Amino acid sequence: MLTLRKIRENKENVIRGLEKRGWSADRLTIVDQIIALDDKRKETQTSLDQHLSDINRISKEIGGLFKSGKGDEANALKSKISDIKEISSTLESTQKGVLAELDELLLSVPNVPHDTVPAGVTEDDNEIAEHWTGDLPDLGDDALPHWELAKQYNLIDFELGTKITGSGFPLYRGQGAKLQRALISFFLDEASEAGYEEVMPPLLVNADTARATGQLPDKEGQMYYAEKDDLYLIPTAEVPVTNIYRDVIISEDDFPIKLTGHTPCFRREAGSYGSDVKGLNRVHQFDKVEIVQIAHPDRSYDVLTEMVDHVKQLLEKLELPYRILRLCGGDLGFTSALTFDFEVYSAAQKKWLEVSSVSNFETFQSNRLKLRYKDGNGKKHLAHTLNGSALALARIVASLLENHQTTEGIVIPKALVPYTKFEIIK
Repeated sequence: MLTLRKIRENKENVIRGLEKRGWSADRLTIVDQIIALDDKRKETQTSLDQHLSDINRISKEIGGLFKSGKGDEANALKSKISDIKEISSTLESTQKGVLAELDELLLSVPNVPHDTVPAGVTEDDNEIAEHWTGDLPDLGDDALPHWELAKQYNLIDFELGTKITGSGFPLYRGQGAKLQRALISFFLDEASEAGYEEVMPPLLVNADTARATGQLPDKEGQMYYAEKDDLYLIPTAEVPVTNIYRDVIISEDDFPIKLTGHTPCFRREAGSYGSDVKGLNRVHQFDKVEIVQIAHPDRSYDVLTEMVDHVKQLLEKLELPYRILRLCGGDLGFTSALTFDFEVYSAAQKKWLEVSSVSNFETFQSNRLKLRYKDGNGKKHLAHTLNGSALALARIVASLLENHQTTEGIVIPKALVPYTKFEIIK
């Protein structure tokens, strides 16, 4: 959530950023509405404070008058206090309504894009920031898509998953299950070697947790909701892991804070149809290893580069051709100031599949989280939060199966063999 200070002191920059996201002039009026409501909040609070001060002052006078035997004058002032209390009650009610309306408006405004974010409305306006230096694999017309390979080698049973739960819930078996487990262990070990502390968070979160990282109210329709318990299944480990530091004040010496965790992720993905959702291209449940950092504001963009490099080396060790996209304003997530998407080339489908997003949220999440740090002088500041997929398994599995298929079977990348304990799927 944007801070009121940022909106007031950088109004034109905020407006330019929202325009970069594709906001129309009508929607941009919300900025002036927020400032006007904040003015009203300040005026109401000033008036309320004055009335409460008057009540305290007059109460002391009444006590003195009673002690002096001036009961009539004291009773007259008591009547005045009653009137002031009634006005104060009205002001408190007004203030409560203003704060609720202000909070609702602030929750509806996305993060301001970083200066390097390109303007644009759709994914077609994203910029290619980096590209695989080698040739893209060409497996010929006989190459099979992963869903056919999964059936041929008995790796994933999509039909059985549909029977047990529904479409979009694949069942992994045999070497397919072992490949999944191997990837999880490989990604976690790589993160640990990079200095990330491994955590195992809950898979369901309450509304406060989902709101703190920006899933509510923006992505409410994309999450599975357990109504009786008022809990949400997590769409990503980012949500519970980042919330470890909700309502926490850290020391400047605590930086960098680096966390990683593996969780299943659950996304409703309503309204998705066609070849883009076939097989593992788009599923409702998938495993993912997430990396999260809490950084000093002066270093967060260096940290972002570090996280991007971490994902790059994972893909290179898996021998998968990739490209990195700098997302345009219109394709940028609600909470993000700058996002790099990683896409892996699918040799059988002959298209790029998104496998990771690495983002800097600056203070947008920490403002909701109330996550602050103390500098050397004891002054409190909002920290910056960042996260990245390292990596999401469904499409990684799809890409591995397709890109490493041969006439003898599916070859396992060398870096993964110590985890799978086999070199080829036959």
